[in-house]
Amino acid sequence: MKNRLLHGCLYLLFCLIAGQSWAQAVKLTVTGKVTETGGSPIPGATVVLKNSQATGTTTAVDGSFSISVPSNSTLVISAIGFGKQEVALQNRTAIDVQLTQSSSVLNEVVVTALGVSQEKRTLTYSTQEVKSEQLMKAKEPNVLNALTGKVAGVQITSSSGMPGASARIVVRGATSLLGNNQALIVLDGIPINNDETGNADQGGGGSRLVDLDPSIIESVNVLKGAAATTLYGSAGARGVVIITTKSGSGNRKPTVAVSSDLSFDKALYPNLQQKYAQGSRGVFFNGEDQKTSLSWGPLMDTLRINGQPAPRYFLPDLFFRTGMSTNNSVSISGSSGDRSTYFTSYTFFKQLGTIPTTDLLRHTLFAKYTTQISPTVNATFQLNYSSTDNNRVPEGYGLQSPLWTVYAGPVSWNPFPTTNADGSQRVFRFSRNNPFWGLDNIHNRSLVNRYIPVVTINYQPTSWLTITERAGADMYGEQVKYSEARGSTNVPTGQIVDQVNTFRQFNNDLIIRANKQYGDLDMGLTLGNNLYSSYGQYISTRGVGVAIANFDNMSNTEKQTYSEGHYLTRKIGFYGQANFDYRRTLVLALTGRYDGSSVLSQERQFYPYGSAAFAFIFSELLPASLSSAISFGKLRLSLASVGNDNIGAYRLNTPFQSAAIGAYAFPFQGQNGFLLSSNLGNANLRNERTNEVEVGLEMRFLKNRLSFETSYFRKNSIDLLTDGIPVSAASGYGSTILNAGSMQTKGFEFLLNATPVRTGKFAWDMTYTFTRIRSIVTQVNSGLDRVQIGTSWAVVGQQYGVLIDNQFARNEKGQLLIDGQGLPYSGSTGMLGNLSPDWLMGLNNSLRYGAFSLNAFADMRKGGDIINSDDRYGYFYGTPKVTENREPRVVEGVSAADGSPNTKVVQAQDYYQRLNGIGESVIQDVTYLKLRTLGLTYAVPSALLAKTPFKTASLSVTGRNLFIYRPHFTGPDPEVSSYGSSNSAQGMYANSAPTARSVMFSLRFSF
Repeated sequence: MKNRLLHGCLYLLFCLIAGQSWAQAVKLTVTGKVTETGGSPIPGATVVLKNSQATGTTTAVDGSFSISVPSNSTLVISAIGFGKQEVALQNRTAIDVQLTQSSSVLNEVVVTALGVSQEKRTLTYSTQEVKSEQLMKAKEPNVLNALTGKVAGVQITSSSGMPGASARIVVRGATSLLGNNQALIVLDGIPINNDETGNADQGGGGSRLVDLDPSIIESVNVLKGAAATTLYGSAGARGVVIITTKSGSGNRKPTVAVSSDLSFDKALYPNLQQKYAQGSRGVFFNGEDQKTSLSWGPLMDTLRINGQPAPRYFLPDLFFRTGMSTNNSVSISGSSGDRSTYFTSYTFFKQLGTIPTTDLLRHTLFAKYTTQISPTVNATFQLNYSSTDNNRVPEGYGLQSPLWTVYAGPVSWNPFPTTNADGSQRVFRFSRNNPFWGLDNIHNRSLVNRYIPVVTINYQPTSWLTITERAGADMYGEQVKYSEARGSTNVPTGQIVDQVNTFRQFNNDLIIRANKQYGDLDMGLTLGNNLYSSYGQYISTRGVGVAIANFDNMSNTEKQTYSEGHYLTRKIGFYGQANFDYRRTLVLALTGRYDGSSVLSQERQFYPYGSAAFAFIFSELLPASLSSAISFGKLRLSLASVGNDNIGAYRLNTPFQSAAIGAYAFPFQGQNGFLLSSNLGNANLRNERTNEVEVGLEMRFLKNRLSFETSYFRKNSIDLLTDGIPVSAASGYGSTILNAGSMQTKGFEFLLNATPVRTGKFAWDMTYTFTRIRSIVTQVNSGLDRVQIGTSWAVVGQQYGVLIDNQFARNEKGQLLIDGQGLPYSGSTGMLGNLSPDWLMGLNNSLRYGAFSLNAFADMRKGGDIINSDDRYGYFYGTPKVTENREPRVVEGVSAADGSPNTKVVQAQDYYQRLNGIGESVIQDVTYLKLRTLGLTYAVPSALLAKTPFKTASLSVTGRNLFIYRPHFTGPDPEVSSYGSSNSAQGMYANSAPTARSVMFSLRFSF
């Protein structure tokens, strides 16, 4: 009897447990909408299963959501600026949730150094995050260009409008005179390469970040100051751009998201004169038996050829085409049970440039899988693969550049046919190619295959301790083929160039994090070790003398020369950070790192640095009566010192180079010859160092409807590498490299977020950024006051990036001195401008009414200069628009002989051809105001999709570069750097591939 009773009780208990488990196992698909008081939808709100952060989703543009959860569970709904709300489902499948605005800042989390998530309210330094939605609105294939104007303290410069063109990103100004000044790029905790490659001829290349698909990015967080980047080691001294990719969602069926973009691009080329024909001093040259580079001929309106009015052939209209881009992407995300999530994506991007034969094709495949291996161990495995195919043409002032002839060719010359009867190239002048012949016969193609694998394993033996092992790599191989057919004016016998670039980078971090709370004190400790190695190999073969047409093989050349370069660098770092948070009011962060670098001398390979940062959240002490007005307030102060091993590999030694004696270069007659470089190596080189102090204020008002963040910083960079320092000729060398320079940078940053209107179906959000930075060179080397960077100079006492050229001769009153011919002339060489802007500004407005949203982003640059090489040479040829005025003139100035006012009449041709030789005449202010993007989106309401297989759907149209105001720049777009993204390439506008005005149509849906 007792046994039966016992068995019956056990059976009843089993039924109860099984019934409860069955109830828990039954899942419902719950749909709903999240709104605020007044009925406005809240996009981006988080909906999660209580006590299971892995199970959740976010609301769409119209506030709708769908989630699969157990039938008797509880959902937690939250959004930034609103109070959190819990909803018990009780078997309901549809719920509507209304959130009220919060009187205090929610615990917004951002990704910081080493990929660690941290509450933004407790950060002791300046950082700014840009979400995926904002990035995608820019419609840029390169994520760096999508950041332009959106982040305070950051300057981004594109090299040109060529497909795949490079972009330069500098955070808080330059920190090195001659070394790399661009920010470190980090993808999911792993540094990745952003070198400029892909061009075997003149002009810029492509930044390797173009290999990354912007659609897989969840957010980009920019760490600006030294206190924010100390944990990243020496490479982080230049600022860090942290890219976090998307992840899958837990406890839900697979969600398939599809997007498709179609863009049409119209080239923005220079404004050129079309009134005057080829010739000189009004005399016509036909470009056939009478050749000249000049367009100083007769008026086209009066010109007759064979008794008929002369036809016009405006080369830019004939040469450029309407560019077109397509971007098609599909992603699948979801989970397999409660323990694992996945996200995978494939995208094919194709851009046909406005220059025929130029294009960019990119296949990208991304997969991320996160799994809970055990109650204490979880792991994430991910792989990003890309295949990039880029065709480009030479840019700049080289003889092979088709753009020179397009911009400087005479309007009276018919470029067709491109060849003469004998097969030779048909040109209107000697030494320049026919641009259409160049399209058919000059090619530069780059093929890149790239792999970025990352593995992250977290072990959490207790609730307060986490051990992370993260290993990742960045590997790519690039093949570049440049070919120039026989008959080119650059290399008449033709040439072929083969380049192979191999890059491998490995990074490993072991991180131990502990968090404990003792009463009112919350403490966190991070300890870690970093191992890093980077290998690069560059192989180039140049063959001259092409024997067979249209056969781009190195065996088809008469003479080949070969070069190879490679490097291997390694770093090791030990780091630690301690955080103390007292009553969520006082926060102290102490950071230290000890680095060792293989590029430094053995005696100086290891160097320490660190930071101390403090935050006072004074809003916690404000009386309740002020909480509705002041939602949040924080003061920040940080001191930091960071090292930077900004030295190329093997600079400690003096290398051998292929010898050249007069006109004879080795190898010569089968014999190799080498000489030591004339630039003496320095075995005592040490790391550069930057010491920085930063103060900041963050405030939020009116229940977070209005907020701002402002920062002021001052940093001193010392022991900067200065190359090309002259040495005594008696040493046998001409120059050397020293740690001799120093620079001081001061800056002010301001970020404003506001919601001026939020009522009913209408909402208006606004973001404004402002940046003002001054980098002053304080020392180059004892005995020197300047060093050349490339196009620009570093001059003691001046801002970094001075433009130096010959200037107009003037008297003591500043009046132009006029020579006996009645023309101004060149005086001494002087400082004529500077690359640095006075300030930068960005303004983004988002307006939403019901299912419609309008987004407009404009940015402005005030000040800064550039050399307009197009005008410099165009003045001589007579092609810029300003040369249409060809009336005789008297140049305002005084006679150099007797000081009397000039009265001599000169011809326009003589005047402009004189300006061609005076650099001051083409230094132009690049102030601009751009309407960078304007987009309208319609998000199909969830009610209309209820009986369809779609969860979300939207249509949008976006315009890019719709308006550019450039009052002092005569080119189409002043935001260029024609020769690439390096330090030495800045400040030159010279026959660049034009940027474009674009219109894009987009369709997005998920099911």
